Parts: sequence; structure tokens; C-alpha cells
Amino acid sequence: MATLLSVNVGMPKDVPWQGRAVHTGAWKSPVQGPRMVRQLNVDGDGQGDLAGHGGEIRAVLVYQAQSYQYWQKQLGRDDLTFGIFGENFTVDGLPDDEVCVGDRYRIGEAEFEVTQPRVTCYRVGMRLGEPTMASLLVAHHRPGFYLRVLTEGRVAAGDEISLTRKGPEQLSVAEIDALLYLPGRDPAKLRKALNIPALSPGWQQSFRELAAAQQPPQEPGWPGERASNQQPRQEPGWPGFKPMRVARIVPETPTVSSIYLAATDGAPLPEARPGQYLSIRLTVGEAAPTVRSYSLSSAPTADTYRFSVQHEPHGKVSSYIHAVLRPGDLVDVASARGTFVLEKSTRPIVLISAGIGVTPVLAMLHQLASTRDPRPVWWIHTAHDRAHHAFADESHALLARIPHSHEHIYYTSQTPRSDEPHITHGRPTAPSLAAINIPSNADAYLCGPTAFMDDLSCILRDHGLGIEQIHTEQFSALPAINPGVTATATVRPHQPPGPQGTGPLITFTRSGITTPWSPAHPSLLDLAEACDIPTRWSCRTGVCHTCITHLVAGDISYTTPPLEPPEAGTILVCCSKPTTEVVLDL
Repeated sequence: MATLLSVNVGMPKDVPWQGRAVHTGAWKSPVQGPRMVRQLNVDGDGQGDLAGHGGEIRAVLVYQAQSYQYWQKQLGRDDLTFGIFGENFTVDGLPDDEVCVGDRYRIGEAEFEVTQPRVTCYRVGMRLGEPTMASLLVAHHRPGFYLRVLTEGRVAAGDEISLTRKGPEQLSVAEIDALLYLPGRDPAKLRKALNIPALSPGWQQSFRELAAAQQPPQEPGWPGERASNQQPRQEPGWPGFKPMRVARIVPETPTVSSIYLAATDGAPLPEARPGQYLSIRLTVGEAAPTVRSYSLSSAPTADTYRFSVQHEPHGKVSSYIHAVLRPGDLVDVASARGTFVLEKSTRPIVLISAGIGVTPVLAMLHQLASTRDPRPVWWIHTAHDRAHHAFADESHALLARIPHSHEHIYYTSQTPRSDEPHITHGRPTAPSLAAINIPSNADAYLCGPTAFMDDLSCILRDHGLGIEQIHTEQFSALPAINPGVTATATVRPHQPPGPQGTGPLITFTRSGITTPWSPAHPSLLDLAEACDIPTRWSCRTGVCHTCITHLVAGDISYTTPPLEPPEAGTILVCCSKPTTEVVLDL
């Protein structure tokens, strides 16, 4: 019979790490005597990052003495004391390849239910001084698991652990862990996992997405989720950058111009999906080449791509495009990419934009008009005034070709004429959007300033649209995901401190930073952090795929091979280094 060997607790504290402070409860130590186990944790215990640990579903973490013995041999360590893996219960027995999600156990006065494997997290590596530990736990099928507290009560070291009920589907903790993090997934096991009521909602959602990703694709495109065991899907286009010729430049407003690009050899251009963008590389002055990304602003033809640029008074690249670029010039262009695309659906469509944010949704409007899409379409755009309303006539004409279209324009600094009933003075508000009867089952696509998209997304959610129905696009850096790291003042991205590297150039397109690589940085993620570029990561060892990033151009190698390769055209920046010049969508 399994036995509880140790009860371990620890309250969250700030731990120094790589020049930052991490708020974590991973430092746990054994306690003597009985401890009360409550719905959220053991008395005297706490978690520093409730997004990934703790809460009702993850109240108690369990790890096995047999795994301690295994790691002592694997790591050559003799200092692994109970609690060092961050667990609350160290047990004799209950191996990960036998315990099933949904199993129920009685320990002392309390009863528990197994809900999920341990979350892959860099903090276990911090605690052990083994940076790759998160990856090792998954690769060696020894993650440990979480318990939900069904009946509160006291437990103590020495208590026997008795199985009170087997969970449905009989999928072990190790099998569930491998389903999420390792390649070669069995579709039948994915379906079985979704039939386990005890499985935590977060893991259920991940498995639903993985099951959907295993379905044959309806059309080419960049998948938004983890790779499945299907062959990687390729985006039509070309690798890296290639020269294209500026065919013509068309002023749209006093501050916006459209640039039409054509292939230098006259060959037909690969088809792009409505909403995707081009990355343009320009040499402005004597500085290193600069990369900027611009949405395609119309449906591409076989001969040309169109993108549109707003002239920013202090924008180096936009000033160059407006003042220097001429028809006939050559520019380096990466093929169209991006996940903010018009998806196939039968639901109503809402296209919302502000200012130059109109460009990707205008491309979507071109697509809807070209097929005379029968779905209801709401076109909602905010501009400063009539003179600065880019594509006003074009969008109006496109909407006329859609059988069930609704046009609503807002001018923030001009009163509309009496013959313009579709134009309102002001900005979109909750009452004004409610008045135009947007259905709650619509798919909404938003592009504009971040505050604009945040405000409108909140209004749409209050109106009844689910989070999965609201799609947003932004070209600035994405919000950071740095679990547990104590927040500091936001710093504008900059060149890394210290001596300049001598390696290949690394360009972060969303942040506008180009800098030479230096081996002083363990990975591309570390270089991005040295530049104060917002980054997204969790395990830092190539397991969780939180750091997945589109590779616009270049080649990399992995310092720690990921347990599952990412989709073609993407890399895991947490464990990769450049082998050539690299351009990242970061």
C-alpha cells in the first residue's frame, strides 16, 4: 500500500534569478505532525503564481520517493531532500505510469482526486539548480501530479494512502502528460482524455485544440496552436527575403500611401490570406537594414501585392517610404504570413478598425465582396475626419457588393453631413454598438491602437461575444508572459548592454530592434530579454511552446532539442541560437 512519507509546505517569497526577482512558493520543506488540508492548499503553504499553480484544481502537488531515487542516479546528486521538487506530498508508491487522472484517494482524514500532471515550469529547475529540469521531467515520464481536495481533513507523514475509486478511461498521469507535450499523439487517447470529468479545464481546452489541429486543414494557413502529429503545413510563399519591384505608389490621404509590389521576373505571386502581412527590409541611411511589417490592404492579384503606410512624423522607415521610395525601386520582402486572417465560417462578420488599422480588415472586405458573401457584414471604422479617412470610397463600394452589409463610420473631429446617415461624430461606445444590433454569434476582427482594441473587445464581450469570437491584430510587441517574475517598470526596447556582438544580425520586427548576435547570450530569448523586448515563456527548455515565434528569415540551431518540434516556419526562442542572420516576429 502507498504511504505518505512527508508533508512539505512553503510560503511564496521573492527569489533572485538572472538579475530579476521571481515570486515563487517552490521552496518547500517537511513539517512535523498533522497538517490540515483545505480546499485550496495545505495549512502553511502557498503558491506564488496562481495562473499555473494552486487553486482548487491544483491544491496539492504529489511526487514519489521512487522518482527521487531515479533522479539521484540520473543527475548524480545526493542532496535531493523531500520538497525540493516543489511537492506538498512526498509518497512511497503512486507512480505516474499507474495513477490515472480521475482516481480518488484517501489520506488520513482527507479525500483527494487526481486532476492533471505537474505544469512544466522553469521554477523546478531554479529550485534544483538544473535549468533543463522541466524538460527532463516530461522526457523521462516522471512529472508528478496535482490533487483536488474533495474532503478537507488532517494528514501526516506515515498515513496510508488508499484508493477509493478508479477514474474513467484509465489514462495514467504519464500518458496524459505525453499527450500534451510529446509528438506522436494517439487520436483515440485524445478523445478518451476529453471524457475525464476530473481533468482540469485548462488541459481539456488544450486537448480540444490538439484534436481540432489533427483534422485535415480546410485551406492553407498558419495554425494558431501547438503542432499535432500531422505533417507540418507549409505557408505558400518563399523562404526569407527576396527582392520585389515597386510597381506604383498611390496617395490615399495626406498621410497614407499605398505601395504596389510586383515580382522582378513577372511571375505570378503566391496567394495570401485576407489579413496577413508582409515584412519589408529597407536600408535607411548608413544604419543596419531595418525591417517593418505592413498588412496587405487588398486582396492580392496575380501580379501585385498592395500594402499601405501611414507617415509618422518621427518614423524613420515611414518617412523614407513617403519621401524617398519611388516606382522601379527594389525592396526586400518576406512572403505573406500572420494568423490574423478571415476564417471560414457561416457566422456573421464584424470588421472594426481605427486609423491605419483599417488595412488588414480592408483585405478581408475585398475577399467578402469578391464572393458576394451572403453573411451579414458590419463595417465599423473610426477616423479623425473626412480628409484622413483612408479608403473611404473603396470600402463603401465594396460594401455595396455584399448583399447584407452595414456601414458605420465615426469621425472624432468632424460633424457628418446630413446626406451621410452612416457617419457619426464621436467614437464607438457600448450604447452605439448595441443600437446597430451586432448579433452575439458574430465573429469580430479588430485592428487599431491597443487601447482602442481593448475597449472595443470589452464592449463586444459585454454584448455577448465569446473570447474565441474576437480576433485582434497588433504590430507592436505582444504582451509578455513571464510567470512569477516580479513586475518592473516598462522599458522601451533598446540595444543590449555591454560590448556589441560580432555574429549575424538579429532583427525583432515587432520591436524595431536589429543587433548583432553575441555568444554571451545563451539563447535568442535571452538576447530579447537583454533588449527589454516583451517575451513569452514558461518552461525555458523547449517543452511548453509558450515561446513559439514566427521565423521570418534565417536559420537556427537548438541548444536543447525540443521534445516536440514546432510548426514549420516557427521556432522556440527559449532554446535556440542563430546560425545565419535571423529575423523574428517578436
